[in-house]
Amino acid sequence: MVQGTLYTYPENFRAYKALIAAQYSGAQVKVADNFKFGETNKSADFLKKFPGGKVPAFETADGKTLSESNAIAYLLANEQLRGGKCPFVQAQVQQWISFADNEIVPASCAWVFPLLGILPQQKNSTAKQEAEAVLEQLNKKLLNSTFLAGERITLADIVVFSSLLHLYEYVLEPSARSAFGNVNRWFLTILNQKEVQAVVKHYKLCEKALVFDPKKYAEFQAKTGAAKPQQQAQQKQEKKPKEKKEQAPKKAAEPEELDAADEALAAEPKSKDPFDALPKGTFNFDDFKRVYSNEDEAKSIPYFFDKFDSENYSIWFGEYKYNEELSKVFMSCNLITGMFQRLDKMRKAAFASVCLFGEDGNSTISGVWVWRGQDLAFTLSPDWQIDYEVYDWKKLDAKSEETKKLVTQYFSWTGADKDGRKFNQGKIFK
Repeated sequence: MVQGTLYTYPENFRAYKALIAAQYSGAQVKVADNFKFGETNKSADFLKKFPGGKVPAFETADGKTLSESNAIAYLLANEQLRGGKCPFVQAQVQQWISFADNEIVPASCAWVFPLLGILPQQKNSTAKQEAEAVLEQLNKKLLNSTFLAGERITLADIVVFSSLLHLYEYVLEPSARSAFGNVNRWFLTILNQKEVQAVVKHYKLCEKALVFDPKKYAEFQAKTGAAKPQQQAQQKQEKKPKEKKEQAPKKAAEPEELDAADEALAAEPKSKDPFDALPKGTFNFDDFKRVYSNEDEAKSIPYFFDKFDSENYSIWFGEYKYNEELSKVFMSCNLITGMFQRLDKMRKAAFASVCLFGEDGNSTISGVWVWRGQDLAFTLSPDWQIDYEVYDWKKLDAKSEETKKLVTQYFSWTGADKDGRKFNQGKIFK
């Protein structure tokens, strides 16, 4: 277990990444006592350990040093936060960490910092529009996803959440954030995790957005005792003769470039269906799905067993491993929907009925799956391996009476789970 000291000033959103990660992993982190920004981080002792003089900075119990907030958070995280064992989820985590650094933080700082008096107000600033564009992109992502990478909280959620704190605290008043319902839901979900609450204390959503006050910047300058680099540069520029320059508008991609991209995509070889390498057998999924969709279960379920080819197809039972983490029913349904969407190319030779039992704060997810072949189908393609590891899988004996009862229960959406929780709702993968 990692142990060490974190150097930072209070309420540093960058430091929150590391402190939240430590809460999840159990890493023993002590925040340095009596740290004074501008003094401690400029001292000879500090600069000897951290030449950049930036915080947060971390020193392990055995004297190793690390700077940059994302690197520190990664060190203090556990395997799950880093993306688990799935390379694709791991890559998604890195994608959203980069998105936070390159898209969210610049837009947030450019919008919020002038309102706090930290930066001068820039004329014709597009920071608000850029931040809203970022939020819209997140809103689309979270339409059918509970979390940003995989089906559990990862560093992707922690880093993006931390990067949005200033926006939700200072400028996203109710009317401004109403357009981003999916982001709001996700943000509050992360905020209300006990591991996050232990770090981000007494946080309140913005009720009324800050407005620019020139006095704040003047007060900040007087407090720090030095003009900001932006102001110094501006003063130097004002001493020089002004020259009028016409700036060419930023150009979008030219039609030729778009055409070339389309041609490149069209030229890519189409990926083969992993099921094509397996015997087709006699079971016709399309026929069964048609019967299941149009007939009552009293007809469609007997049809399934009458036509099922147990030599070339198999039946599996999947149980979600982390039911204790399920809180809201709608969030649990999002987990199921998200998995279905990511397995879209698997539909041709597969079928599933996944059910949610119980209620808010006391629910389980499990389902019956059918696919071509006798082995676990998710291992046939890297594209199918994003979600399956969060389930326990058991192959069922297609000819046993116990399997017939289980299939009947899940295909007809009736009964209860093994602990007596009643059926709440289900989703069909077809």
